[in-house]
Amino acid sequence: MHSSTNTYQTHYKILKEVAETLRNQTEPDIDSLISHVEKALAAYRVCKERIESAKKALEEKFGE
Repeated sequence: MHSSTNTYQTHYKILKEVAETLRNQTEPDIDSLISHVEKALAAYRVCKERIESAKKALEEKFGE
């Protein structure tokens, strides 16, 4: 079971926040770029895992 901090919603929100931060920069902040990308990649991996788990569960339940 995933903890409440390891949910799809939590990590999807992180992805949205990082994207918004990068989108709203008037000048690129190269010093924080790596940390933003690392944070987004970690969140993406959790979201992808949760989607794959849900897909597998649905396939097991309903076939296909």
